[in-house]
Amino acid sequence: MTITTKAGIGTFALAMLITGAIDSIRNLPATALFGTSLIFFFIFSAIVFLIPAALVSAELSSYSDEKSGIFHWVHSAFGKRMAFLAIWLQWISAMVWFPTILSFIAGTATYFVNPELASNKFYLVSIILITFWGLTFINLKGIHLSAKFSSVCAILGMIIPMVLIISLGALWAYFGEPIHVNFGFSDFLPNLSQSENWISLTAIMTAFLGMELATVHIKEVQNPQNTFPRALLFSVFIILITMTLGSLSIAMVLPKEKIHLVNGVMQAFSNFFTSYHISWLVPLIALMILIGSIGGIISWIISPAKGLLHAAKEGYLPAFFQKENKYGVAQNLLILQACVVSVICCAFLFMPSVNGSYWLLTALSTELYMLMYVLMFLAGIVLKFKTKQLPHHFTIPGKYLGMVLVGCLGLFGCLITLIVGFIPPQGIEVGSHLQYETMFCGGLVVMILPIIFFYLYEEGKSRALTKSLLAEEI
Repeated sequence: MTITTKAGIGTFALAMLITGAIDSIRNLPATALFGTSLIFFFIFSAIVFLIPAALVSAELSSYSDEKSGIFHWVHSAFGKRMAFLAIWLQWISAMVWFPTILSFIAGTATYFVNPELASNKFYLVSIILITFWGLTFINLKGIHLSAKFSSVCAILGMIIPMVLIISLGALWAYFGEPIHVNFGFSDFLPNLSQSENWISLTAIMTAFLGMELATVHIKEVQNPQNTFPRALLFSVFIILITMTLGSLSIAMVLPKEKIHLVNGVMQAFSNFFTSYHISWLVPLIALMILIGSIGGIISWIISPAKGLLHAAKEGYLPAFFQKENKYGVAQNLLILQACVVSVICCAFLFMPSVNGSYWLLTALSTELYMLMYVLMFLAGIVLKFKTKQLPHHFTIPGKYLGMVLVGCLGLFGCLITLIVGFIPPQGIEVGSHLQYETMFCGGLVVMILPIIFFYLYEEGKSRALTKSLLAEEI
């Protein structure tokens, strides 16, 4: 493996960038619910989504045009209206995702006071609102964590806890402690004819979102045509191994019905540490995970607003939302984000359980992001033929056929995930089938419907501008 050199980013550095963008200890409880069958679905998801998303976004990022990102890719392929739809889906999915990571932070924090608070809806909503608004105001002041501090947060909050929980799981199995999952062949390969067995895809696909953000560095990669495939292979291997073994560690030590999606990681650590008579480590590991989670989310707060700012400058949002403060921050968009997240987090109050609320928001966020990926894969196929003469730093092997095959594979993965999202999960209290479907479908409509009003607003502005120009000519 090579590291970053003056000639560009090497294999190891790029693999770490990709792994860091995807790997997360927060997602382990949701995937642990599915026992040993998660191994099959992790591999399946990597083939039909993770690898295609990495390859397509890497080629799109490698065009010699300086502009990059989902808005510009879709704009080049389908025009600015579809580009606005893509950036809106990315932005609104992040708004739905924020309450889940914030609830994870709130659930982890309960281990300093009382772990039972993780099931208290009002506690979770209060902590989510306080944390998100606090981080929003920090970003309004233009205070950003340095790359060095972010790396420290990643080591403390992800790498060390991930290695530790996998090691503890291995020790648990080695010493013959009670294991709550089965390792028979039939458990590894679930009955794929039963729709409920596919529900794990929602949790697993959620863990894989964001790959396109990691490939923006492709132009800085040393010998990208050879380096990127190697880095992708290493990163996919690391992601699959860590997330699979981490999920199994939780599944082994906690019965399925007792896994709490908000603080399942801390539940597992608490059980491990209690069994090994080192309970004094519980607050320490909780602090490490908190630091890592907050360090990871603080930069995410401003990133979605930057994407939506492109759309605002295209005329889809009033000039009010284009305003930047003296720190160069789109302050009104950040305030809008905080208001939207505040409303969405109220889902914790309307679902019958905290696990149910967490799953609903996870499924909604995944569904919205998958719709964006559909546009990205289609844009990749279209731009492959529209940019024949444009130099590429990286191209998918197989040229046009390769892009079509990889793009269609990614579209297939998106389609399955979109269908599975409508299936209520088993073993999680989400209310009746009708209640879940009503909340889920209603949530999708509410999140996507504003697009129509923004289109009408932009059309009205265009007509007004045309009339103004005609009047001047007369």
